[in-house]
Amino acid sequence: MTKKKKNIYKKKGNVVKDLTKIIFRILNEDTSKSYNYKQISSKLSISDTDGKTQIIKRLAELTGTQKIVEVDRGKFQMNQDRKYSTGTLDITSNGNGYFVTDDYEDDIFIPNANLGKGLHNDTVKAYVFKKRSGKKYEADVVEVLERAKTQFVGVLQKNKNFGFVVPDNNKMYADIFISESKMNGAEDGDKVQATISDWPAKSKNPFGEITAVLGKPGEHNTEMHSILLEYDLPYEFPTEVEQEAANLSIEITKEEISKRRDMRKDLTFTIDPKDAKDFDDALSFKKLENGNFEIGIHIADVSHYLEPKTILDDEAFERATSVYLVDRVVPMLPEKLSNGVCSLRPNEEKLTFSAVFEINPKAQIVNEWFGRTVTYSDQRFAYEEAQSIIENCTLSADVKPYTMPLEVSILDKEYEVTPEIIEATLKLDELAKILRKKRMQQGAISFDRVEVKFNLDEDANPIGVFFKTSQDANKLIEEFMLLANRKVAEFIGFSKGKATNKTFIYRVHDEPDIEKLAALQNIIGKFGYKINTETKESTSESLNQLLSDVSGKAESNMIETLTIRTMSKAVYTTQNIGHYGLAFNYYSHFTSPIRRYPDVMTHRLLQHYLDGGDTPKAIKYEENCKHSSKREELASKAERASIKYMQIKYMQDHNDEVFEGVITGVTEWGIYVEISSNKCEGMVRIRDIKSDFYAFNEQQFAIVGQSTKQMYQLGDDVKVQVKNADLERKHLDFNLIEN
Repeated sequence: MTKKKKNIYKKKGNVVKDLTKIIFRILNEDTSKSYNYKQISSKLSISDTDGKTQIIKRLAELTGTQKIVEVDRGKFQMNQDRKYSTGTLDITSNGNGYFVTDDYEDDIFIPNANLGKGLHNDTVKAYVFKKRSGKKYEADVVEVLERAKTQFVGVLQKNKNFGFVVPDNNKMYADIFISESKMNGAEDGDKVQATISDWPAKSKNPFGEITAVLGKPGEHNTEMHSILLEYDLPYEFPTEVEQEAANLSIEITKEEISKRRDMRKDLTFTIDPKDAKDFDDALSFKKLENGNFEIGIHIADVSHYLEPKTILDDEAFERATSVYLVDRVVPMLPEKLSNGVCSLRPNEEKLTFSAVFEINPKAQIVNEWFGRTVTYSDQRFAYEEAQSIIENCTLSADVKPYTMPLEVSILDKEYEVTPEIIEATLKLDELAKILRKKRMQQGAISFDRVEVKFNLDEDANPIGVFFKTSQDANKLIEEFMLLANRKVAEFIGFSKGKATNKTFIYRVHDEPDIEKLAALQNIIGKFGYKINTETKESTSESLNQLLSDVSGKAESNMIETLTIRTMSKAVYTTQNIGHYGLAFNYYSHFTSPIRRYPDVMTHRLLQHYLDGGDTPKAIKYEENCKHSSKREELASKAERASIKYMQIKYMQDHNDEVFEGVITGVTEWGIYVEISSNKCEGMVRIRDIKSDFYAFNEQQFAIVGQSTKQMYQLGDDVKVQVKNADLERKHLDFNLIEN
């Protein structure tokens, strides 16, 4: 527990502690005001002569270095010509930080003492200066301009009349002081959410209030809710939002149908995961007399029900995305919309927004049409069922019905699939493979990563781990969704051979950073692999070759992860730069409005332009894009945290087993090992390897025994046993089984 902080302005010996920083803080409270030494002494409650003398001397020193200026005799202000910059803080797990600003090429180190009460991701004003050596910059935070977050999840450590919340987040370096009146019923040891309300100048710790009691650490729902709240993600809808959803009219009227293209008679079906509840996309298939095919990509028309400037729309925008944790989905929209009226369930008429293409047998687009439709889904398939058709049926002049095997059936019984659906599935698969081949030839990067999934019991405890891979059925859906997203973006953003200036929502992905590629080459070179970064084309080609070469090998997951980290993050924006990873010049998100708010914005803008509307101002849409990108990143972090939590929970029951793994990381304090059979990653600490004294060799990506010269290197196969599976700290420790 953090001890109660002594007054930091009291003298330590005969020296006033942190005097320079304190003077800066006082002068920065109002940079237009000037202060004399008496006023500063008063603010610091210093009345003795020695303390005042120190202030006078320090003011003279700071004036001499031009960090402050004497605007009148004995009156001082901050020097506005100092090297101030605005940027964000990146706090490390050891409590120090880095100042990230566009004003300097590199991130600038900030020791903990100079953080000025700034927290991770806060927007701050900092003074940047060179250290005495003159070689490296450091920064000193002088003002926190905007807090990135004020709510933190942690464990309450309670004393008689006060307590501290110790945050779960290792980047939060200060425990939160809670007075007795602000505990709101929380008990010692509870997992809680605390909101910072104040951070007094004379306190090391922020003051806060407990705003939610989540339960006891280690309990399943407590930890899941903690993960959501840690990333500022909700886990329930406000009553007024649920009420507005309940009052929505779901009737599909004749008048509404008359405004749309009626495609209810076209053969239409969905292909989704077995456990899916919301179906926001469907495919329709029709053979044309000229030998071509009419293929419709039909998307739930969420924007028909989600009207702007309503409580429902405000909530959807604020969430911006659905969140997929291991054991649950936190939807963007209430269940009535996400699983009901907007879900393209089988044997139901639905309002949809569609991209309809005439495609020839070479998968070339002959004609395209975009607009609102009404559709009827004839069949719902799981990926496994569609895959079974692809693997076991063939196209012929007389396609026979196919009996769906019980082991893949989502109906828990064998059932017969019609020849029409078999033919449609096989032809769509054939066209998808042509589209994919073209994409790869144009420079798309193929990340077919293995997903870790868990078998859960009725209490959501993990009882097994399995891997999910992308098969032909998954890729079929992927290619047609990519086609719709690309063509919608081209339709708005590209006309008559040149770019338009129409405001639109693009999904962009910048080229990889050349320095990150060089670092990747340095690592993969240890395994005998190489990438060619001379041109954009050679880079993408060699990255694909690398991913192909490592497939199925022990180091595959590690190298795939490292390769992904070289990539820029895909984001939403109105400023189109193309999508490097997909090799598309124009790309948007159109196909998942049930779970992504940018798709809703795309639908609204597309309809606006179809109705002949002028281009709206981009500034508001750009702000919305930044918000959506940020929320997407938070959701991704929460999803990864839930997987990590479940992996640790799973490993708690396997303490006695010896596992084979591969070294995925090497640091000065230990090696990270990923277990091959379940992808759980943990750390072997150097201090726990007893056979020798091991030292970190940065050049070799290894630790080396000083006596035996035994080396444990990145990518080596090793055997480990669980030492400690700590659910509260979300940390997994291994013992190394030495030969």
